[in-house]
Amino acid sequence: MNIEDFREYCLSLGDVEEKLPFAKMPGGDTVLVFYVGGHTFCYCDIDCFETVVVKCQPERIPELLESTPGVCPPDSHFNAKHWISLDVQVVEPKTLKALVANSYTLVRGKRK
Repeated sequence: MNIEDFREYCLSLGDVEEKLPFAKMPGGDTVLVFYVGGHTFCYCDIDCFETVVVKCQPERIPELLESTPGVCPPDSHFNAKHWISLDVQVVEPKTLKALVANSYTLVRGKRK
């Protein structure tokens, strides 16, 4: 999956907003963040589209890390209890979409 297809998929989920909120920070000008209801559900780098970071239920993370190739702990900027990193070259597109949709649903369900 390429960045254009990925972006189109995220926006198709409905009520999604995209921003580059770290543009003023060194190296942050290429970090694209997707929001639902004003809350983040997904991060990726538009210039180096290698990983996607999504929210996940804490109880699902250990199994995903163990059983799904390309699912890894996120970098140190994210709480590994609630976020996972997906290697877009390894994770199957169907699984990638399912995990992004799960993140979207999880975040959307928390807004009031």
